[in-house]
Amino acid sequence: MTAQRIPNRLVTTTAAAAALFVLAGCGAGTPQSQTSSTPVSSPASPASQPAASGAPTTPATPPPASSAAPAPAGPALCKADGLTAALDSAGGAAAGSLYMQLILTNSGTEPCVLRGFAGVSLTADANGAPIGAAAVRDQSGPGGDVLLAPGQAGAATLRYSQAANHVDCKITPAAGYRVYPPEDTASLFIARPTDACSDAATQLLTIGVFQSQ
Repeated sequence: MTAQRIPNRLVTTTAAAAALFVLAGCGAGTPQSQTSSTPVSSPASPASQPAASGAPTTPATPPPASSAAPAPAGPALCKADGLTAALDSAGGAAAGSLYMQLILTNSGTEPCVLRGFAGVSLTADANGAPIGAAAVRDQSGPGGDVLLAPGQAGAATLRYSQAANHVDCKITPAAGYRVYPPEDTASLFIARPTDACSDAATQLLTIGVFQSQ
């Protein structure tokens, strides 16, 4: 009985050792793969990424440039150095007033525009200071730009109220009229001796808007 058990145990031990050897061989001969089977997505390109919050965006194409041409410049305003001045008293007198036409003629080589009212005052001489009050504007008539080609003239009605008719007038002689073209600081002188009032409270002159002559 004892002689039969020993071979059976030997066989069992040998079989178990063989099985362990086979498992060990399998583990050592087949290394586990280091590459994951899960696909890895590549980084998105800059064009496909959304812009950061608050960052300015650039349009794909610039807006087209305006094709409108700049508006051509019109004629310049008439200035004293391109004008001559004269008075025409053909309007006559009425109720103690003398009505004249103040005439400005374009003496230059380019067209120019008269716009608005002239400044007019009586003066002691061509270079002297004004005497009394300057002309007030008569805005009862229609106004507008008056285009003067070279040699053409524009006219405005100038009314002179006789100085002797004003009780409070302090009469003083004037050599003529100083005329400032509209929107100009230079002046022209028209020699025409007349009586003026030295005080600024007495109003002798009234000027109208320019019209084409």
